[in-house]
Amino acid sequence: MRRLFWLALGLGAGAAGAVMTLRFARKQASKVAPANLAREARGGLMDLAKLVSESIAEGREAMRQKEEELRGSGGTGP
Repeated sequence: MRRLFWLALGLGAGAAGAVMTLRFARKQASKVAPANLAREARGGLMDLAKLVSESIAEGREAMRQKEEELRGSGGTGP
């Protein structure tokens, strides 16, 4: 009777583990599908483009402020 119990318990645990592993594998496979990878890459490039354009805008604003500061002081250095 004990052997039958442990056999059934082992089979149940093995089946549950196999089902969970199969679900996990399918989910991971869908994450690396070409369409999903392309979508994620496009999103990353859009974020990078936004950061670069914001950086350029901040640099131009800092340049304008420094130019106004230099023009206001008459261009005399320290």
